[in-house]
Amino acid sequence: MSAIDTLPPLREVIATHGLSAKKALGQNFLLDLNLTAKIARQAGDLASCDVLEVGPGPGGLTRGLLAEGARRVVAVEKDARCLPALAEIAAAYPGRLEVLNADALALDWAAHLTPPIKVVANLPYNVGTELLVRWLTPAAWPPVWTSLTLMFQREVAERIVAQPGGKAYGRLAVLAQWRSTARIAMTLPPEAFTPPPKVRSAVVHLEALPEPRFPADPAVLERVVATAFNQRRKMLRAALRGLSPEIEDHLRAAGLTPTDRAEQVPIEGFCALARSLAG
Repeated sequence: MSAIDTLPPLREVIATHGLSAKKALGQNFLLDLNLTAKIARQAGDLASCDVLEVGPGPGGLTRGLLAEGARRVVAVEKDARCLPALAEIAAAYPGRLEVLNADALALDWAAHLTPPIKVVANLPYNVGTELLVRWLTPAAWPPVWTSLTLMFQREVAERIVAQPGGKAYGRLAVLAQWRSTARIAMTLPPEAFTPPPKVRSAVVHLEALPEPRFPADPAVLERVVATAFNQRRKMLRAALRGLSPEIEDHLRAAGLTPTDRAEQVPIEGFCALARSLAG
């Protein structure tokens, strides 16, 4: 294992601090520091940015981010067992790492960072999708972050970048691609992790757009998309009947065919329907 800093190899860190991964916390540790540095590079130039990392664990990606020149990293870790290992990293990079022992779902993380902000994380599997949806649906746009570089199960990553017409296309694809550009930056096999998960993983990189691709009220759009895909096997006129008694008129006004299904509707079509319903 190549050294990217003067700290011990991660296997040694884990052994020293007794950091066995906990399934209840969705933990799968990346131990190859060359790999964590490569993931950090997917986020682009970090020298002028503060970086939010969620679920650093023993700090493999944290070290990659710092070694790749991140101006400052704020690492949010719920598992107190990891704090001593992260404190050693903070000592090796004076003034550049702040560790918060907190639940990322309950934390006002933006208060701890200075823009421009990038989010880079090997997200715990059990909260990854919820965090992504929160980052994609803030009250105001553009968001406080400029990009998200996130590790997911490969299946989730494919749902984020999916195009209309396939089974993977759904709510996540619409929410992500309406307000950002999304691509799969790299994939990782199970054996890259300790313990190895049962599925492949992928890193998704999302760049925030200055404005959404098409005009729509975010709350209305999210309700339309969630309702449509909750009953994706039904025709639109049946799946969306609860939104309006005149749903077929709204569908036609939006240029959509009432007998189509949700997976056939492009983002522009959902936005047009949201505008019709809001109007």
